[in-house]
Amino acid sequence: MKKIAMAALVLGSMTACNNEGAKSDMTTSKSDTVKTEEFKYMTEQFADLKIIRYKVPGFNKLSAQQKELAYYLYQVSLSGRDIIYDQNYKHNLVIRKALENIVESYSGDETNDEWSEFLTYTKRVWFSNGIHHHYSTQKLKPGCSKEFFIQLLTDTKTDLDASIVEIMFDDSTAMKRVNLDPEKDLIAGSANNFYEDGITQAEVEAYYKAKIDKNDDTPISYGLNSTLVRDENGALKEEVWKVGGRYSGAIEKMVYWLEKATTVAESEGQKKGFELLIEYYKTGDLKIWDDYNIQWAGTTGDVIDYINGFIEVYGDAMGYRATYESIIQIKDFDASERMKVLQDNVQWFEDNSSIAPNHKKENVTGVTYKVVNAAIESGDAAPSTPIGVNLPNANWIRAKHGSKSVSLGNIVEAYAQAGGSKMLEEFCYSDEEYQRSKKHGKLASKLHTALHEVVGHASGKLEAGIGTPKETLKSYASTLEEGRADLVALYYLLNPKMVELGLMESLEVGKAEYDSYIRNGLMAQLRRIEKGEIIEEAHMRNRQMVAGWVYEKGQAENVIEKKLKDGKTFFVINDYEKLQVLFGELLAEIQRIKSKGDYEAGKALVENYGVQVDGAIHAEVLERSEKLNIAPYGGFINPKMVASEQDGKIINVKIEYPADFTEQMLDYAKNHSWL
Repeated sequence: MKKIAMAALVLGSMTACNNEGAKSDMTTSKSDTVKTEEFKYMTEQFADLKIIRYKVPGFNKLSAQQKELAYYLYQVSLSGRDIIYDQNYKHNLVIRKALENIVESYSGDETNDEWSEFLTYTKRVWFSNGIHHHYSTQKLKPGCSKEFFIQLLTDTKTDLDASIVEIMFDDSTAMKRVNLDPEKDLIAGSANNFYEDGITQAEVEAYYKAKIDKNDDTPISYGLNSTLVRDENGALKEEVWKVGGRYSGAIEKMVYWLEKATTVAESEGQKKGFELLIEYYKTGDLKIWDDYNIQWAGTTGDVIDYINGFIEVYGDAMGYRATYESIIQIKDFDASERMKVLQDNVQWFEDNSSIAPNHKKENVTGVTYKVVNAAIESGDAAPSTPIGVNLPNANWIRAKHGSKSVSLGNIVEAYAQAGGSKMLEEFCYSDEEYQRSKKHGKLASKLHTALHEVVGHASGKLEAGIGTPKETLKSYASTLEEGRADLVALYYLLNPKMVELGLMESLEVGKAEYDSYIRNGLMAQLRRIEKGEIIEEAHMRNRQMVAGWVYEKGQAENVIEKKLKDGKTFFVINDYEKLQVLFGELLAEIQRIKSKGDYEAGKALVENYGVQVDGAIHAEVLERSEKLNIAPYGGFINPKMVASEQDGKIINVKIEYPADFTEQMLDYAKNHSWL
C-alpha cells in the first residue's frame, strides 16, 4: 500500500514541500557527506513538474558487505524499470525509445521553440513512465507540431509507425490511462496494458467471480501478476509475468541480481526472503508471493531493506493488476527510535478509535515502523515517489502476520530543502494560521504520515464472508482506503495522547495539520487539474471527500467557515474540537462501508464529495497559483551506485549524485533497458 503519496505532503504541508520553481545551476557531487549548503536540491522545472535530488545519509557508514548488498538490490530495482512503461500503455516502450533516439541523435537548432517543446514532452514521458500524466492519467500531447516531430524522425533516422504518431497527437485515442467513471466500462475506457483489447469489465468480473471463494480466509491476490488475454478459442486466460513469460527479459535480469544478493544477505531471514522472491519470479505462483510477503513482513532487523514486485493496483481500474515498483532503503536508526512509540502503542489507538467495536481488531499483529532513507527508486515509485509505504497489501497477511510501515526520511527532507513558503502565504487566512504552520507544519505532516501508515492501514477488520474491498467496492476501494487511513491520522492528531507519548509538545501541532488538510482538500490541490476536469486520482478524491464532508456536516455549527478577504476565498476552522468529532464520525462510516462491503454507500460518498469540482473555486485557485510559478508536482533524480571490482569481486561501492534528469534517463535507457 503506497498509502501516502507525495501529493499529500506537497500540498498538505505547504511549509515543507513547495518551492518557488527557480532553476538552479547544478554540479555533480560525489560524496554523501556533502554539506547541505553545497548540495543543490532543485535542478529544473518544466510543464507542471519540478526535478529534485536527494542525498542518502549514512551510506558511507555501511559495511563493505552492506554496500555490496545495496549495489545488487540497486541493479535489481533498475532491471525492472521497462516493465512499468509497458504496463501503463502498449506503445509506451516504442515511443520512449524513439524519443530517446531523437534526443541522442539530434544535431539541429536547440534554441528552436519547437525543439524545446519536443524536449519538454520527452521529459514528461520519462517522468510519467509513459505518455499519460503520472497523476491525472490523462494523455500527454507533444507541444511541438506533428510536422516537426515527423521531420525529427526523418532527420535522426528514427523508426516509429505512422499510426503510433497519430495516436500521440490525436484527441480521441487512449485518452485516459485509468478510467474510474462507473458509468463507462472501466476497462474499455482505460488505456493501460493489463487487458487485451476487446475484453470488457463484465467479462473480467465474471472471470474472477468464478475463481474467488469469498469464504477463503487466505486468498491469493488473483490477477496481481498477469495480463488478461484471450486464448485461441476466445476464452480468457492469464499471461503471467515471470521468467519465460511476459516481461521475461527484465525479470531474468532481476533474478540474476537477486541471486547475487542472497550471497551477501544481512540475515537468514532476509536470505530466505530473497530466495522466495526468486522462486516467485521464476514460477509466477501467487501462493509463493504470499509466502514471500509473510517472510518479508517478519524480517525486521536488517539495516538494508527493500520493496520489490508487482505491488500497487491503482493503475488498474478493476483493482486486480499491479504495477512494478522498487525502493531500496537504509534504516535511519535515530529517527526510527524516536517514532517507535507509535508501533508500541498501535493497540491503544485501535481500542480507542471511533469505529464500531465489532469492526475493531482485537489484536493488531506484527506492526513495525521505521524511518528510512531511500537509496534508489524505480518503476511506480519513480521519479514521483511516495513518502510513506505500508505493506503487504493482502488483508489476511496483515491481520495474521503483520505489516511494515516506513517513512522515507530523506525524500521528505529533500522536498523540504527544495521548498518555499509562497503557497502557504497565499492560502493561509490569518497570520496566526501562517505562523502555526511555519512552526509546527513539518512535524504535523510527519506525524500524519506515520499515523496514516502505522495505525491507519493496520486498523479495522472486514466482516466474515464479505470478500476483499476490490471485489465489493470496486473502483472506489482505493479512495475509501486512503480516506480511512487519513481519518485515523486526523482523529488522533488532536488527541492529548500524542502529547503524553512525547510525539508533540502541544495540540497546536494537530491544529496545524487540520488547517493544512482543509486548505488542501477544499482548495489548494485543485491546481493539479485542468479547467473543466473532475477529480479522478484516488488520493485527491480522498482528500476532497474528507474535507468536503466535514465542511458540509459542520455547517450548522459553523465548524468550518468560508470567508472572503481581499476578494480571495479561504476556508477557516472555527472549532477544532468539533472538527475532530466529525473526522471520527466519517472514519466510523468509512470503516462500516469497508467492513460490510457496502458498494452503494461507498459510491455515494466518493461521487458526492470527492469527484465534482466547484468551478468558481477551481478557477480562483488556478489564477492564484499561476502567479506563484510553483510546479504542483515534484520528482527525483536518483543517486547512482558505482562498484569497483578486482579479480571479479566487488571491493568497493560508492554513491554519486547525478545532476541532470535527461542524462540519467538516457543512462537508464542505455544500461538498464531489457524489454
